[in-house]
Amino acid sequence: MTAAAPRPAPLARRLVVPLATLAAVGAAFAYVGAVDPNESGHYPTCPLLAVTGIYCPGCGGLRSAHAFVHGDLATAFGANAVAVVGYGVFAVLWTLWLVQVVRGTPGATWKVTVRPLWWWLAGAAVLVFSVVRNLPFGSALAP
Repeated sequence: MTAAAPRPAPLARRLVVPLATLAAVGAAFAYVGAVDPNESGHYPTCPLLAVTGIYCPGCGGLRSAHAFVHGDLATAFGANAVAVVGYGVFAVLWTLWLVQVVRGTPGATWKVTVRPLWWWLAGAAVLVFSVVRNLPFGSALAP
């Protein structure tokens, strides 16, 4: 006698977590889009920048998100190119997640497996970005 494959949960129940994730990210972007980080007093200053004068990989991220929300991609890239790439990576991964959830493959869980080499390459790219944006010839990458 063969056991029947488990039935997937109803679609509405499977969609709760991906849609809640999208709502949280959307709310964060809506807030940053409404409260301009270019005006002082709304957000804290980067501690590394305040103490050392060195831009961290995240410096300019809020200004990038603000420009992105307002559709100004050139300014978004100028404020923090790594952040804009991150927005794209999030969009792709979230879409793949949603497709998998909608398909509802019984017994399967969706996960992204990234080989250590790719993590090292991503870390090296962020490190190079961080160093270059603090050098005179990389001033175009500074926020």
